[in-house]
Amino acid sequence: MQKWIKITFVIYILILIKLIIFKYPYEQLVEIAASWQPEVFLTGLRSANFVPFKTIKMYIEYSDRLNSFENLIGNILAFVPFGMMFPLMNAKVRNFGYVIFNAFFLVLGIELFQCFTSFGAFDVDDIILNCFGVFIGYAIYIKSRSMIPAFDKIMRMEEEKYGADFEEN
Repeated sequence: MQKWIKITFVIYILILIKLIIFKYPYEQLVEIAASWQPEVFLTGLRSANFVPFKTIKMYIEYSDRLNSFENLIGNILAFVPFGMMFPLMNAKVRNFGYVIFNAFFLVLGIELFQCFTSFGAFDVDDIILNCFGVFIGYAIYIKSRSMIPAFDKIMRMEEEKYGADFEEN
């Protein structure tokens, strides 16, 4: 089961990167890359949003004119699977702190890449929404453990195995 979860997780991450970073058609990405100059990095910094909740507030205020719903919900839903799958991969990564720590640095890396490459724009609100999606996914993972006894039994067996492996080392 672990192998399939890891394979599924890698496929999920690749799809996520495609949807977030390489969302434009190939020709447009090539055009963006061809225009890279040192000032591209400065432009990315100038257009970045470092003010928490600024974009979220704008989407709520102008919900009738912008694709607000898609942006808000999409940023959350895109990371729900991370919160559900990451703790399934290994018993030592099951606590929430470890899951959110890894998710935060993945999202931060994506946002910084977008900022410095012009393949998108840095927005601190994306980090907030993405991490909220991870939180929801983790809550689903925890609830699944308590609602499905067979699932919880498998998770406990793997945790016990991890504990035994840990004591051997």
